[in-house]
Amino acid sequence: MTLPSTSDPRAAAQAVLDALNQGLAAEKSEAVAGLFADESYWRDLVLFTWNLKTMEGPAQITEMLRHQLSPALPVRFELDPKETVEEAGGVVSAWLTIDTSLARGTGHLRLKNGRIWTLLTTMQELKGFEEPLGQRRPKGAEHGIHKHRQTWLEKREQEAAELGRSTQPYVLVIGGGQGGIALGARLRQLGVPHIVIDTHERPGDQWRGRYKSLCLHDPVWYDHLPYLPFPDNWPVFAPKDKIGDWLEMYTKVMEVNYWPSTRATQARWNEATQDWEVTVQRNGETLVLRPQQLVFATGMSGKPNIPKIPGQDVFRGEQQHSSQHSGPDAYRGKKVVVIGANNSAHDICAALWEHEADVTMVQRSSTHIVRSDSLMEIGLGALYSEQAVANGVSTRKADLIFASLPYRIMADFQKPLYDQIRERDAGFYRALEKAGFMLDFGDDGSGLFMKYLRRASGYYIDVGACDLVINGSIKLQSGKGISHLSEHAVVLDDGTELPADLVVYATGYGSMNGWVADLISPEVADRVGKVWGLGSATTKDPGPWEGEQRNMWKPTQQPGLWFHGGNLHQSRHYSLYLALQLKARMEGLPVSVYGQQAVHHTR
Repeated sequence: MTLPSTSDPRAAAQAVLDALNQGLAAEKSEAVAGLFADESYWRDLVLFTWNLKTMEGPAQITEMLRHQLSPALPVRFELDPKETVEEAGGVVSAWLTIDTSLARGTGHLRLKNGRIWTLLTTMQELKGFEEPLGQRRPKGAEHGIHKHRQTWLEKREQEAAELGRSTQPYVLVIGGGQGGIALGARLRQLGVPHIVIDTHERPGDQWRGRYKSLCLHDPVWYDHLPYLPFPDNWPVFAPKDKIGDWLEMYTKVMEVNYWPSTRATQARWNEATQDWEVTVQRNGETLVLRPQQLVFATGMSGKPNIPKIPGQDVFRGEQQHSSQHSGPDAYRGKKVVVIGANNSAHDICAALWEHEADVTMVQRSSTHIVRSDSLMEIGLGALYSEQAVANGVSTRKADLIFASLPYRIMADFQKPLYDQIRERDAGFYRALEKAGFMLDFGDDGSGLFMKYLRRASGYYIDVGACDLVINGSIKLQSGKGISHLSEHAVVLDDGTELPADLVVYATGYGSMNGWVADLISPEVADRVGKVWGLGSATTKDPGPWEGEQRNMWKPTQQPGLWFHGGNLHQSRHYSLYLALQLKARMEGLPVSVYGQQAVHHTR
């Protein structure tokens, strides 16, 4: 298609959309793909692919449309009338509203030289199954006189008494942290019968039970949950117990069907009935649940990773993974060795030092460090900050802007930011290196978030511990491996002995896939493949390239099995797309998944 030449950004965007709508209506997949630049990206979150999928280049876009366009028709792209079309650096950016046969969506468009460079399409609601929000909100109280009416409380009590017994949940969510709770809130709003189970006694206990100095390292604007944002007086970096209280309150207010003190012991997929048989222990009682969809919401990680080191069986002190470390109170005056140099390692070391422990950090490989204020002002501030809110960038809008950057080119956007951070904090980094600390900014210099997405461990958002490393208050042993543990010391591979009363393994976690192997079977875990990572062929993220997070928030090779989690931002944003996929299946809508992830990876 030939597009008219114009210097008006809005006219340019409208011309592309007119041609796009014309090609879609005529089902001319190649003509539509011809509107895209040779280097271009269409990132679709459920709306067209019923998947989380990024198509790269016209050929992949053509192939997707040949499979997915016909059932989506009629399709209509429009400029969002509430948003302005902007131009900067030769790139035109526009917000879109999108209508398909089954759903309504929101999109974002970037044009270069009159061609589509990036296109984001996201499903926001299913037609006929819209959430009861705004003018659709429920009335609540039933005015008038009604015999045998049930109060809200009586209805909730009846639901709680029947669910899992005389009635079955459509979705069972394993894991009651922020991910499971956020998904439960979405499912409640969409009318999907669900149960969220957790082994802890109360919602939020995952946070309360961690080391006492734990707090959010991400700023408050980045961490809201769906529907109910933190109040305006909420601290920028919330302490763990405050987060725990918020999650407990949120679970109750949002009417999440949350089962505390509940452990899943076994799960089996029934091919004949297309449902799961999940055995759970709840307060000493054994129950068998039969959901049709099973969601592992155990964060982005699996079981704690504790390295096998010779001598662990002869060491006479305490040994614990960072997830088991409750705090420094019992170790005043003790000698502690922390193996690792990530967020948990720094926080634990700092808290131990504050309580007069003699603490040594063992850094075996390089770590990416970014100061918290630099991350806020340079890394996140444009999208998640008080200034961003004042500029009209809501949390929802910020999430969509962030999602509009395909992972293939996200590193290119991140590198200049971290170059600024390196320049701004050059003295800080020199002081760390002088102390012997080994630094990196990721394999390609793209910094914190790309390391996180690629599942590369070894990063810390500094909230003060680095100063203790610099001045020697936290002793440092870097670039050395562990030879063995003796009765009273950690012995490094150069012969250095580190006397210890406690060894803390701040050594991360395995893949979420490990929970699947334990609860269902190793065969199902292998069929699904790795969870998390992009396939970027960087450290700890082997290829091939997937273009999206492996197996997260989307269909897997095991029917009825899903994964959900990540940080608070991801738990909030991606819970919508997962909930919509589950709702569509519950209602029997014609779901056709495109580009399902192949199994290239073992656990």
